Amino acid sequence: MRLDTYDNSRFSRGRSRWIESLWIFVQWLAIRSQVPGSAHRRFILRMFGARIGSGVTIKPGLRVKFPWRLTVGDHSWLGEDVWIDNLAEVAIGSHCCISQGAYLCTGNHDWMAPAFDLHAEPIVVCDRVWIGARAVVAPGVTIGEGSILALGSIATRTTSPWTINSGNPAKEIRNRPQPSTASA
Repeated sequence: MRLDTYDNSRFSRGRSRWIESLWIFVQWLAIRSQVPGSAHRRFILRMFGARIGSGVTIKPGLRVKFPWRLTVGDHSWLGEDVWIDNLAEVAIGSHCCISQGAYLCTGNHDWMAPAFDLHAEPIVVCDRVWIGARAVVAPGVTIGEGSILALGSIATRTTSPWTINSGNPAKEIRNRPQPSTASA
């Protein structure tokens, strides 16, 4: 690869550089701060275009690249120091737990291309998913409904619904029981 030929000018950031700069400042000041509470974080993320459901808990230290490319369903939790590196859309379903230090990365580079071309693919986290602490979700991956991605695991491929996945790369280790319709 030749990094002196790298050019991402065709990449659309989704907003102006001014809005992006404002977001970086506001995120540093208010979203990533250690001040407890979720209401102000939800409000600010919505002001910058994120679609945040009701009852969402956002812990201190959250880092979001582009809030206008983020959707979070109802009653989900984003833990301390979660990093959503969303060059492409990230959709997180309802009743999901994204644990401390998890990293959702939608961008990658083509190491075979001389110019190290940037590629971005969306991530989908379906309803009732638990992403364990320090786990990583790679570009283009869908975490199936009710799945668990265990502590420190790296999901490089889509997971099946209602499974427990662990390792690097994450592999299905067992099925997870589905809740009865009465308790769902």
